Amino acid sequence: MRLYASADIHGSQYRLNIILKNIERYKPDIVVICGDITQFGPGSLAKTLLDQIPIRTLAVHGNIDTSDVVQAISNTRAVNMHLRQININNESFIGIGGDIPTDLFECKIKNNSATIPIKDAINSNTILISHVPPYNTMDKVFIGRHIGSKELLRLVEETKPRLVLCGHVHEDPGVTRLNKSIIVNCSIGKRTEGAVIDINNTINVKIID
Repeated sequence: MRLYASADIHGSQYRLNIILKNIERYKPDIVVICGDITQFGPGSLAKTLLDQIPIRTLAVHGNIDTSDVVQAISNTRAVNMHLRQININNESFIGIGGDIPTDLFECKIKNNSATIPIKDAINSNTILISHVPPYNTMDKVFIGRHIGSKELLRLVEETKPRLVLCGHVHEDPGVTRLNKSIIVNCSIGKRTEGAVIDINNTINVKIID
């Protein structure tokens, strides 16, 4: 399965056109949008942007996406993955949108049959979609400070998802590893155009320059 992941469109048709170009070039099976679809809304803009993506799309909102954007995602062609689990081709996807809450471990994840604690939902087969990176993993801003989530870091360390897709920090796109978890910051906010991820028995990641 091939994913194309990106984040931080910030309401820009120009950036959405980059996504559309790379869909045509790399022919992914699924597009993943890791938040900040708009620049403080409105929801109608999120719908306009997401409905242009021609293939199956999974999305979470970002920290500056307003509440109407969160609602609007569910009315687009994309699947709103916030606090939700779905299975596609034997791969488990779980999403966490917006800012990571301080009570992250108390959050519940919905799937088709149940609502379960997030810690119990994530395992070594999970692809975790987040807007914010885990702390100290592809989260360094231009002044050199790490701004990722320490709560998310603790969750990833404890549950060990195989892949974490995130954005938020425009200055630090790329790939790193946290124990057995691969962390991909797929922001298109500055110099890169997202990431192509091929998932088979192994995971291969290409950051698009």
